[in-house]
Amino acid sequence: MENAIKDWRGRSYCPGPVPADRARMFRLALAAMAVIAPLQYGYAALLARDAGGLTLLAVWIACQAAGALPALHLVRRGRLRVRACLAAGAALSSLGLATAALTSPGPIALAGYALLGGLGAGLVYGVCGEVVSSWYPERPAARVGLITGAFGYGAVPLLLWTGIAPGATSAAFLVSAVLAAAVIGLAARELRLPPARWWPDDVDPRSHALDAARLRTSPEAVKQFGLAQAVRTRTLPALALLLTCAGAVSVFDVIVVAGTGAWGALALLVALNGAGRSVAVRASERFGRRRVLAAVFAALALGQILLAVAVQNASAVSARGESSVGSPLLWLGAVAAGLGGGAFYPLLASLVRELFGTERATEIHAVVYSAKAVAGAVAAVLALVALTAPGAALLAAAALAALPALATPRLRIPGLPVTIPL
Repeated sequence: MENAIKDWRGRSYCPGPVPADRARMFRLALAAMAVIAPLQYGYAALLARDAGGLTLLAVWIACQAAGALPALHLVRRGRLRVRACLAAGAALSSLGLATAALTSPGPIALAGYALLGGLGAGLVYGVCGEVVSSWYPERPAARVGLITGAFGYGAVPLLLWTGIAPGATSAAFLVSAVLAAAVIGLAARELRLPPARWWPDDVDPRSHALDAARLRTSPEAVKQFGLAQAVRTRTLPALALLLTCAGAVSVFDVIVVAGTGAWGALALLVALNGAGRSVAVRASERFGRRRVLAAVFAALALGQILLAVAVQNASAVSARGESSVGSPLLWLGAVAAGLGGGAFYPLLASLVRELFGTERATEIHAVVYSAKAVAGAVAAVLALVALTAPGAALLAAAALAALPALATPRLRIPGLPVTIPL
């Protein structure tokens, strides 16, 4: 750290040249996230149609959410190389996709798809996010929002393919397995972490830290929290609860819209789930994290109400032998649910940096993200209820989405006295 400089808060930076392949590493990380998307949204839309499939999806989500934290812990400490981690992720993710293609719900699917496939996706998700945020420290939220968006819209080609040719579902998953092995394998060869405290030498870190416009919408944490310190605050469990509620509704919406048979609305929902993430991050840089996050949760709640009315109308229409694929309410509900159903993930990640500091933000966010394991179980329960009472399940989902919308504005910055206004 001979060339390290410090900003006004005492944080150290080691400016260095920007590598020529930084943009290539970003594109490969984005592609790797896109090819694991069928494991979640593809399976939720196409194969989670009964109690067995929903159970497998819930276990997969739990393994994917929990698999990121141990990998990040080892990678950050140099005990596991990025290449080895992503190589394992390539093998396990492709195995999960192949298992989904070739087996029905049972012990083999539980081991191959849910356990190993979930773990592989968690490795890819966690390590790609860490690599991108480390190489773009001046704007980590925007860049990570882009690659996590690929985790949503990466499933759209598979959904369109199977919507056009329903009998090709197994073939589509097999092709996805081959793509996952090839793309993540290539990413494993190219991705790497920068030196400790690296900062691009074409951006002055001291000026960046004093940027008044940025500080107005994204204030700095009062200190750099360690993982143990963050866990002891009230804010971290609150963030985990927000993710649990919204994460459950996000997955549930894909299952519900897939059940209507409106493949166009489903593809739009999943596409907006991914694309809305980068839009929300950019909006939060202008209007503030918590304000935009509350709006995202409100959009998700509104989507549930619109979908509930659309599903009830569809039941009446189907009783008359007509099609409800063109229902305007269904499409509007898909738009609202799509915009709200993915954008909260990068917003919560950036909020972790804002509340707890940047030094351990990735590991702290991994703890928050692990709450998605509970969200998967809640989504499966909602989907089971929807098999017999879809309207009631969607109204329950609306309540789950409304809770974080009301709670987000009251999030408190850890370390400030309670007498200081929010």
